[in-house]
Amino acid sequence: MSETVREPDGILILDKPAGMTSHDCVAIMRRLFHTRKVGHTGTLDPMATGVLPILLGRAAKAAEYLVAEDKHYIAGLRLGLTTDTEDITGAVLTESSAIPDEDAVQETVKTFVGEIDQIPPMYSALKVDGQKLYDLARQGITVERKARRITVSSLGCEKQDARTYTLDVRCSKGTYIRTLCADIGAKLGCGGVMCALRRAGSGNFTLDGAYTIEALEAMTDEERLACLLPTEALFSDLERLELPAFYERLADNGQPIHLKKLYRGKYDESRYTPGQRMTVCGENKGFFALGEVQSGEDGFVVKPIKKFVL
Repeated sequence: MSETVREPDGILILDKPAGMTSHDCVAIMRRLFHTRKVGHTGTLDPMATGVLPILLGRAAKAAEYLVAEDKHYIAGLRLGLTTDTEDITGAVLTESSAIPDEDAVQETVKTFVGEIDQIPPMYSALKVDGQKLYDLARQGITVERKARRITVSSLGCEKQDARTYTLDVRCSKGTYIRTLCADIGAKLGCGGVMCALRRAGSGNFTLDGAYTIEALEAMTDEERLACLLPTEALFSDLERLELPAFYERLADNGQPIHLKKLYRGKYDESRYTPGQRMTVCGENKGFFALGEVQSGEDGFVVKPIKKFVL
């Protein structure tokens, strides 16, 4: 990298193309940004497109601290078909011509709104006894999976033709849209698979701020760096702890910050709970660490648990 170009550090919102794995996208970003320090949040299947947050530099070390984020998907549901992968790319298991009418489909779709139990598909990256499910599935091995509680906060359904519907899904992290399509099809009695998937949003990140690989490849190094969001954007829903210079130095050295001393007469203990996360910001550095509320001898303290600015 040229000496005049700063090291990449922050978040890129990528509009992932179809046909690539999330790991493929990371490899391309390593090449374009001239760094090995690249990761991502929220894996997308190869057939899926849309929002894939890419983490560069010290932001790549934030993934383990991210809280569960809601997702927004636009998906295609094809009725009258089941496959081993629960999507259109898999081997066909059953076919049916007995497709329910639109009213029946709409009524059935409504029953999947709210908290529901979902069994993860065999073709997924989840591990059972140290082995990824998709590795077992490719060997023809099926193992028992525990149902997981997920939340579908809203689920729109629009008919495209007799067999195909577009689903507008807002759901909790960890929801498998393939499985949602398969479960809807199963409840209708005709089977169903996911035939398309586009992630329109992940947490606060949306397609409005996303870049395609083609657009990034056409940019200069400096133009690509200008596309990065600050690492703090990953924690935008957390409370900010603003520190004057003295306390900033303490936190920068890993020392816990006593909230009662920081706020003196304005300390309200009811605002805090042990384990609560906060962004730690200083008078000179701005955002520089992620902090965690812990119980101290004289009330709550905030302990820096991960620094993002050296």
